[in-house]
Amino acid sequence: MAVRRPIVCLVTDRRRLSDPDLDALVRFAGTAARAGVNLIQIRERDLDDRTLLDLTRRIVSAVEGTAAAVVVNDRLDVAMAGGACGVHLRADSISATRARAFAPRGFLIGRSVHGVAEAEAAASTDVDYLVAGTIYATPSKSGNVSLLGTAGLRTICGAISVPVLAIGGITTDKVEDIAAAGAAGVAAIGLFTEVIARTSHGDLDAALRLVVARVRRVFDPPAASA
Repeated sequence: MAVRRPIVCLVTDRRRLSDPDLDALVRFAGTAARAGVNLIQIRERDLDDRTLLDLTRRIVSAVEGTAAAVVVNDRLDVAMAGGACGVHLRADSISATRARAFAPRGFLIGRSVHGVAEAEAAASTDVDYLVAGTIYATPSKSGNVSLLGTAGLRTICGAISVPVLAIGGITTDKVEDIAAAGAAGVAAIGLFTEVIARTSHGDLDAALRLVVARVRRVFDPPAASA
């Protein structure tokens, strides 16, 4: 399957929610999907296999009827068993070509990259999209993390034809620079979870819709009237 551009991806991290349990995460994923997020990457790496599989099935059910596709971080087996649309591979994981050999037809396969050499190598495999980062400093990547910045992102986007999503420190005021660098969209945690901190529960749907709409307007501005 292909994800419709612009690609707006929620990367999950329940520890960044105000209510960090799995029920809250499932509800949040459903709300984000209804708000227009079209890719949800389940990245809860501390969960055991059974819990991750159950979570995947619940999120797939929660987004049913929306345009959102669910992918599971690096666990092809869980993604397939849980009814997800695809898998998102780490930079050091198996190749997309190898994953494709086990996956059903139309399975979505993405991959993380951190530089142009990785991106070019990944683009030569059977991958649907790449996530490039870290673009800006972010709380989810602490320590000595090398930042790509928009210059590095522009180099990657210019070198390959595969859609590239930017990740790392994404905020609405930085989206214009990301789009100008050639990215097909963004992947983010805080861009979405921080909405909860400044929004009452009853207004969360509207607040998330506003954030997604702001991102989409940058990547896909309305055509000028004649």
